[in-house]
Amino acid sequence: MAASRLRHLPQAQWLGLEAAHHARVARYADPYLARRSAGKKHPVEDFLFTYYTQKPGQLLRWHPGDGVVLSGERALERAAWKFYRTLDDGELASVGLAPDTPAVTFDRGSFMTDRAEAVRFAGIILGGTAKRPAQFGCFGLHEWAMVYRQEKFELRHEYLQLRLGGDGTDAVVEENRIRCSHFDAFRFYTPDAIPLNELTPTRENQRSMEQPGCLHANMDLYKWAYKLTPALPSELVMDCFELSWRIRAMDMQASPYDLEEWGYPPIRIETPQGKAEYVEYQRAFAAESQELRARVLQAVGPLLDELSGLAA
Repeated sequence: MAASRLRHLPQAQWLGLEAAHHARVARYADPYLARRSAGKKHPVEDFLFTYYTQKPGQLLRWHPGDGVVLSGERALERAAWKFYRTLDDGELASVGLAPDTPAVTFDRGSFMTDRAEAVRFAGIILGGTAKRPAQFGCFGLHEWAMVYRQEKFELRHEYLQLRLGGDGTDAVVEENRIRCSHFDAFRFYTPDAIPLNELTPTRENQRSMEQPGCLHANMDLYKWAYKLTPALPSELVMDCFELSWRIRAMDMQASPYDLEEWGYPPIRIETPQGKAEYVEYQRAFAAESQELRARVLQAVGPLLDELSGLAA
C-alpha cells in the first residue's frame, strides 16, 4: 500500500473504538451465548449467529479497516492476526511515527492474494443489486412456502406453531402469487412449493436476480460485509448486522409462525392491511439497504479497483 494512503490512530483512541464495538456486539451476542449454554433456542434472535458463518467471537474482534494504522504496544497483538502486518520505518515516518514504534495495519497484499475471488463476487452482487429496481410484491410468502404441506415432509421448526394451522397456511400459499427472487430462500421451499414460485432463482443466476426490495438480499449485506473483513471497518459491519437483525424480526413477524409469546406480534400478510404494512416496512428497508450497500461498495472500492487494474 502506498504510504500516503495510511491514516494513524493512536492507542488511546483506537482502544476506545474497540471497547465501544465490544459493547455493541455484546448486546446481541451475550443473550445468544447464554441461550446456547442453557440449550435453549430463539426463532428470531439466534438466526444471525446460526444461519451465517460468522461466529460471535469473530464478530467481537474490532477492525479499523483498510488504510488505518494502529499504534501502541497493544497493537502488536494483532501482528499475529490474519491479514495484518507491521509497518516499516518509511511507513511509520509517513504518519508521523518514530522508527521502531509498535504499529500494525491491514495487509491488503495478503488479503488480495487469498480473497480476490470473494472480493470480485461481492462487488458483482452488491453493484448489480444496487442498480436494479426494487420489487415489492412478494409479501414475505417465501416463509410460508417453506412450510407448505409440511406434514408430508420434515417439520421446519418443530417447536413453533403455525398461526393459521396447516390447512390455513397452505391456503394462503395457494391463494397468492409466489415470486421469490432469492435463491437462499427459495432453496428451503418444500418440494410441493417449488413449482408454485413464478421465478427460478439458482446459485448460477443469483448475480442477475438479486434486487434491493428483497428482505433476504438486504439481510445478506451483513454476509458480504463480514466476508470482506478486515478490509471493512467493524462499525460498518455492525451497521449491516443491525439492519439484518431488524429485517429478520420483521420477516418472522410476517411468517406463518405464532410468535406472540416471543414478543413478536404478527404482520398478517394474508389480509390487505397486512400486505400494506409489509410493503411499508419493505420499502423502508430497501432504502436503508441501498445506503448501506453504497457504503460497503465505497469501502471495498480500492480493492475492486486493484482487481480491475490486474485484469487490465
